[in-house]
This record gives sequence, structure tokens and C-alpha cells, in this order.
Amino acid sequence: RIRYYEQNVAGIRGIFLANKKVDDQVKTYITYNKGRDWRLLQAPDVDLRGSPVHCLLPFCSLHLHLQISENPYSSGRISSKETAPGLVVATGNIGPELSYTDIGVFISSDGGNTWRQIFDEEYNVWFLDWGGALVAMKHTPLPVRHLWVSFDEGHSWDKYGFTSVPLFVDGALVEAGVETQIMTVFGHFSLRSEWQLVKVDYKSIFSRRCTKEDYQTWHLLNQGEPCVMGERKIFKKRKPGAQCALGRDSSGTVVSEPCVCADWDFECDYGYERHGESQCVPAFWYNPASPYRRIVSNNCTDGLREKYTAKAQMCPGKAPRGLHVVTTDGRLVAEQGHNATFIILMEEGDLQRTNIQLDFGDGIAVSYANFSPIEDGIRHVYKSAGIFQVTAYAENNLGSDTAVLFLHVVCPVEHVHLRVPFVAIRNKEVNISAVVWPSQLGTLTYFWWFGNSTKPLITLDSSISFTFLAEGTNTITVQVAAGNALIQDTKDIAVHEYFQSQLLSFSPNLDYHNPDIPEWRQDIGNVIKRALVKVTGVPEDQILVAVFPGLPTSAELFILPPKNLTERRKGNEEDLEQIVEMLFNALNQNLVQFELKPGVQVIVYVTQLTLAPLVDSSAGHSSSAMLMLLSVVFVGLAVFLIYKFKRKIPWINIYAQVQHDKEQEMIGSVSQSENAPKITLSDFTEPEELLDKELDTRVIGMCAGTSKPPCPLSSTHKGSQPTGPVLQQVPDWR
Repeated sequence: RIRYYEQNVAGIRGIFLANKKVDDQVKTYITYNKGRDWRLLQAPDVDLRGSPVHCLLPFCSLHLHLQISENPYSSGRISSKETAPGLVVATGNIGPELSYTDIGVFISSDGGNTWRQIFDEEYNVWFLDWGGALVAMKHTPLPVRHLWVSFDEGHSWDKYGFTSVPLFVDGALVEAGVETQIMTVFGHFSLRSEWQLVKVDYKSIFSRRCTKEDYQTWHLLNQGEPCVMGERKIFKKRKPGAQCALGRDSSGTVVSEPCVCADWDFECDYGYERHGESQCVPAFWYNPASPYRRIVSNNCTDGLREKYTAKAQMCPGKAPRGLHVVTTDGRLVAEQGHNATFIILMEEGDLQRTNIQLDFGDGIAVSYANFSPIEDGIRHVYKSAGIFQVTAYAENNLGSDTAVLFLHVVCPVEHVHLRVPFVAIRNKEVNISAVVWPSQLGTLTYFWWFGNSTKPLITLDSSISFTFLAEGTNTITVQVAAGNALIQDTKDIAVHEYFQSQLLSFSPNLDYHNPDIPEWRQDIGNVIKRALVKVTGVPEDQILVAVFPGLPTSAELFILPPKNLTERRKGNEEDLEQIVEMLFNALNQNLVQFELKPGVQVIVYVTQLTLAPLVDSSAGHSSSAMLMLLSVVFVGLAVFLIYKFKRKIPWINIYAQVQHDKEQEMIGSVSQSENAPKITLSDFTEPEELLDKELDTRVIGMCAGTSKPPCPLSSTHKGSQPTGPVLQQVPDWR
């Protein structure tokens, strides 16, 4: 059985009306003992015209629509008031089941025992004068002019006109307080007109105040039984037809006395099911000692009360079984710094005789002796993020049990920054990482999208290695999930089979105008690019300039191969060599310039490598000075031979970290050759071997914490071989 709607009868305890679905039919039932026993509603004996109604239980009965109106200015399909106990007005139908056709309005004056039909269409019915009178208005979308008033609980109705012009009625309000004979109707005369308020005063139709002779008593019965909810009650109400005004306390209970307890005053307790009239048997999952309990709010005394009262027994001892630890909201995620509330449940065993320990997993635990369940739960605040194993342990003299909960503690994610190199080599692994603020967020999930991929790579690590198989511009997107928060960042990376790069420096006047913000650096990079294209005629898509953060201002120039490669790689490399030579010639002749603002002309140079001072005034270091001087000679010879044969130095990996007050940025390029040979002084005998020479140190900028220029930011130990691109852990603010 499925219960649809349930509605209590106002003013009387224990009486409820309910719609139940039985064998695919919705029927209306009534109970007089708060749901212990239910029965169908007996249909009226006659209809509005006085003709007999042939309706035999249980095949035919009265069914009511029990929906309460959501509009406070309409009566709804069922209505009852505490000021008029026992009086119920409802919309329904007579037949085998509830229907929306052939409906009418029915009224009961005795709390649902008997019913009468008062209208054969749907009407709104309001209680007036503390329930002493009823006001009805037709429920229709058409405009109306009349309403009906009854002083005899719907046996007869008087028709009154309340407006001279038909009104589309939107609702009505019966005013509370002393003037309970006043009603306000509101609506509009046409669909486009403004709202109209009509105040209806019924005082003139009440000839006088009611006296004792105008009242009568009535007994609340349940199919002839005078005891309802363990009490015998007698109410008073105005005699039908007495056209007098009631007072505030006109209706109420005259007699209320307890009844002797009987079988119908008891119902099956929790965990028991009813079999037959009065037999309660344990459900398959429950087996307490007492099968009965007195119905809630029932006031019966003596009689069978002792028989049905539960007998106190000693609880049998049981070991803890079925221990559970859960959060109050059922979620496995909590926020750092906020209360996480836990509930401890146990299927078997006496909690009050069991020692409970709860370990929150962060080094803090609590213990309880003679534990009793706490409605608000056990609260704990986690001061750090992460995954914590929450363990509950229950123990008594008969045994123990353990329960575990894994709780994810997170804090809000504020920002994520994706760090990628500007250019990468095709078919070579590239290290990509994401920096999240704040840094201590516990366990995060990273979703990585590369290029046009529709499915992400999912990791728990903030870095990933990826190999790009196609040349061109590739887009990388990372999404970071922490609890319910999800943020992302996107960067572009240029992928080529080979490329060359060179560090650039500028005339010192640029440093005075360097605000060191990403947008400014991006703009300056574009300006330098246009200047190079203008001077050399090199295609714009073969040049990329990235300006580094910090002072002195510096940048890296990337020379890229053409987009459409139709010849073999060696020929394209030779073309790239020619472009490099053109760019170097322009830079060395100070032809690459741009105007920062009127009067500020900036010159772009190729960054020249410098060595540490070789002269030491102390005699004890003369041998070291000579060795360093000899090194300079060999380096100079190498540079001369390279220039003589117009061959270039292999490009150098730069991984530097520049400290600045405002921000940090990753600076990086990728080496052209992955396995550069080792170079010693003796290797300078052959000029061709100078082509694979890799310098040990490149310097840029100022040392952090000192004003002495310049200092090395990264270096390669002598004799070591590069193993491919390596990303320094520095954010890339572009």
C-alpha cells in the first residue's frame, strides 16, 4: 500500500483522512486512533435532489481530494478549522475510486462519521463567524457576482450579490479578530483591468448575539463508540438555523473524561507487524521484549493498561557488532578549518556499556566510557588538508569491533598556473607541471588535455611528461579538482623538429622603463619581433621572442623552421643557418632598434658571454691565474675559428630562476642536440670539432640578495652530458 496524501481533522486529536493506493485504485480512508485502524468513508444516503444513492461498501464509497491549497486566499479542496471542531468540507466523488470527473462538494458535521453533498460542482468554501456560518463561491474561471451563505452547516444556502459588475475572482480573505463577519474579495473586472478589492460586511445579516438557547451539544463518536483516543468528548455548537452572531469562545469542549483502556487504544510497537485484529508479531529483523505500546496522545486509564504495558527486563549482554562511523551529512569531504561532525552507530551491543574511541587520523583521538549517542555528533576541526583515516573502536567485556572512514579534507583552490616551455622538439619528451595556490591543499586530481584530445590524462601528480608528435602550435590545458572546486589554466607551445635560439640584451635605458609585468613583456616581445622582420625580411612565423622577468632586461630569440617543409631536413637546416646569419648581422650592426616612447630609443644586442676576472694580485695564485689565462686564449681561438669558418656554436639550454618582488617566471628552451660530446682543451686542434662545443655556464641578471653584476644562474658540470630538456621549477608568468 502506498499512501498518497494525509490530512488531519482540525480541532480533534487522532482523526486523519488519507488516500491510499490499493490494487491500482486510489481510495479515501479515515482513522479515529491515529492510524491504528482505517476504514472507508460511507457515501451519503441521498444526493442533492433527494434521490437514493446506491453505494455498497467496500465496492463503493466516498473519496475526497486531500490537497491543501497553496494559495492562502482560496479554501482548497479540503478544509477544517479548530474553531469549528468536527466540521469538514471537501471536494470529492462517489464510486469505486478517486476520480476527477463527476465531482461535488461534501460536508461532515460529526468528524467524518457521516457525509452530505452540498454542491454538485466545485466551490470554494470559507468558515465565517468562528465557524458559525459558511460562505461559498463557485470555483470557475468566469466572472461571478454572487456568493452563498449558510447558517445550518450547508443544509440550506442564501444567495447574495456582492458586486454590481461581474468580477474575475482571484481569492478571498476572511479577516481574523473581533470582526469575523467581514470578508475581502479581490480580483479584476477584465483581463487588462487593475485589481479590485471588494469588502463584504455580513454584520447586517446577523440579527443578534447568540444566547444559551441557541446552542446544542454533540457527541464525538467512532461508528457509535463514544471513546475516541481514550477520551469521551462532548462539544457544543450553534443550533442549525439560528441566525445569531457567535463569540470568540462560542464553540469548544463541554465534557472531556478518560475512558477505560481497550484493545483499540494500543498498536504494534516499533519492529512489530499486526496480524489479525490485535496480534502483534515481531518483524523478521526485530525482536524486543514488549510488543505493544499505547497510542501516542491516548489518555485512557486502568483497564487493560497493565496487560499491555512493557515489562522492564535486563538487557542481555552482547559484544559490539556492526560498528559504523559516518558524517552527519553523509559526505566524505570536509573543509580545512571547519567542523567535521561524526556519528557512531552500532547494530548490536549496548553503547552505554561499551567504551568507544574515535581516532581522527591527525594525531588526535577521543575516548568515551558508558557512551551514549549524541544527536549533534562528535565534532572535530582539521588544521591541515589531506586524506585522513578516521577509526572508531568499540569494546566491552564480551568483545570489540572496529570501523574505518577515509575523510578527504580540502581547502579552497585559489589559482593554478601551467608551466610549459615556449618551444619544444617534436618526438622529444617535455616536462609540464602545474603550480597550485595555496600550496598545501592535500590530495588533488589533475586533468590534462593536449591538443585536440577529447579525453584527458588523469593524474594525482602535479607534473607530467608528454611527447608531441606533430609540429605546429599545440594547446595544453590542465584542470585541478579539489573537493567541489575545479579551476584550470591553458597555455600554447610551439612544436618543431628543430630550431635555434639566442639570448638577447638591450641598451640600459630599457631597464628604467621596465615595470616587470607579463603584459608589458609580451608587448615588448612583439615589438622586437616586428623590428627583426622589418630589418631582415625574415618571415614573421619563423621568429619568436620571449622577454624574461627581472632586471637587467633580457630575452630569448627563437628561430623556427618554415611551417611547410617540402625538402629534406639538411637543406632546411642550411636555410635556417642563413636566417640566423642574417639576424646576427643585423643585431651585431645595431640595426635592430625600436622606440619605446618619444625620445627613448632602445637597441637590441646579441648577449655576449663573459668570464670571471683572471688577474689576482697575490703571488700565491700565479699558477691559477696562468691556467685561467690559457683557458681564455683557447676560448678566443675557438671563437675565431668558428667565425672564420662561419659555423655556429650549438645552442645552449638555459634554465634560470630570476628572483623578483612581483612575480616569477619560467625561462626555458630546448637543446638542438640531445647528446653533445665532451670537450677538452686538446680538442681545439680540429676546427670541425668546435661545432659541438657546449659552454659550461651562461649568466644573466643579478645575484639574488646582492648588487654585484652579473652571476651564473645555472651551469653544467664539466665533463657531463646533457640528457635532454629539463624544466626548472619556476612559474611562467606570460
